[in-house]
Order: sequence, then structure tokens, then C-alpha cells
Amino acid sequence: MEKEPSDLSEHIKKAKEGKQASFNFLLHTFWNDVYNFQLKRTRDEYDSEDITIQSFSRAFDKIDTFKEEYNFKTWLIQISKNIHIDLLRKRNASIRSKTTTEVDDAVYKIADDTPTPEDQLITEQNLAQLLRYIKQLKPNYQKVINLRYFQELSYREISEVLDEPMNNVKIKLLRARKLLAEIITNKKEK
Repeated sequence: MEKEPSDLSEHIKKAKEGKQASFNFLLHTFWNDVYNFQLKRTRDEYDSEDITIQSFSRAFDKIDTFKEEYNFKTWLIQISKNIHIDLLRKRNASIRSKTTTEVDDAVYKIADDTPTPEDQLITEQNLAQLLRYIKQLKPNYQKVINLRYFQELSYREISEVLDEPMNNVKIKLLRARKLLAEIITNKKEK
């Protein structure tokens, strides 16, 4: 999904200011590029997805360090490559420990103050039909949707339940909502 450079620059600038819509734009614009790059490297859907989620999490966490004279896609791919290398090193060294870090809320400036169209769709749908749609998602997306919308847990609580950084939870929720909206839209068009 190629965008005009000025449009992309504007979204990067707004993401640096913490604008949720710009984070969404960057995620949706570059998700397939990073995911497909990792799929070629790992040849595993789940590893590719996890690395892609971590890549966006790290990129959004460090968005202030991005320099506009560089290509944003290349920057994301490099982050993704580094995460994959780290994963391989851990596996090769047989280190299976999970690391957890206490993170100050101020570090993650991805705002969540207005319901998105996907959120409205989730709350307005017939529950039985919605559950059928949700079951079409991969299990990790089903779980994060369940924790957020049915158990009504906060991002911090979901992060603790899944034992994952809060930014990963936010990225998974963004991706799950996008995929769920696509499933619902495709079913309505048929």
C-alpha cells in the first residue's frame, strides 16, 4: 500500500505526537510488508506474526528516534530483522526464559480514548453472530478480543494475563479488530 511521501511524513509526525489514528495508519500500511518479510525468513505463520507484532511494538515505542531522511519501511524491516536475530540467538542458546519489564505508562503514548468503527461494530452486533465471526480468527486474536471486550480487562490487565508487554497487547488488539471487521464486511457483502 504505497502512500504519498508527504502523507506518510504527516502520519509519522502525528504518531510522534501520540495520535492513535496515525499509529493505525502506519500499522495498516506496513503490516503486510513486515509480515511477508518475516514469513520468508521464518517460514512459520505464528513466528512471523509474533515478530511483526513485536516489530511494530518496538517501532511505536521508539517512534521519536526515527529520522525523516530515512525510509520508514526500511526502518521497520531493520527492527524486524533485529528481533528475528535476537529470537534465533535465544533459541540457539536454549534460553527459554521470559523477560518481563515494568513499564511506565508514559512510555507508551498510543491513545485509546475514542471508540473506533470496529469497536462500535463489536458492541452493536448480535452476540451469537459476533461469536461466530470471532471464532474465525486465530486463537491468539480470539483470546485478546475476549479479554478486552467480554472480560473488559484494561490493557495493563491483559498484559499481565498474557505475560506480554502492553504495546504488544495494543498491536494485537488493533490487528484483531481489523481482521474481525474484514470478516464481518465480507460476510455482509455475500
